[in-house]
Amino acid sequence: MLDQDVLTETIMPKTNDAALAAFFSAKTDIGAMIERLAALSADHFECSPEDVNWGHVGTLDHYRARLREIIDMAFREGAHAD
Repeated sequence: MLDQDVLTETIMPKTNDAALAAFFSAKTDIGAMIERLAALSADHFECSPEDVNWGHVGTLDHYRARLREIIDMAFREGAHAD
């Protein structure tokens, strides 16, 4: 029969090094995505004013909806409010 302390140490390590590494990896990825999106926005999503059509509007509305969902989750707003 296994000792409970041995079992606990095997299944649940005492440090959170792996979780911390995964957290910072995800944070780095999110930061890079935000930077890319900001650069694309600064370039008007690669669309000149004379070329804008309703397809571009629909695409940006789609992006905005997804970003709103993320913002609502991150800041506990909208459908994710407490």
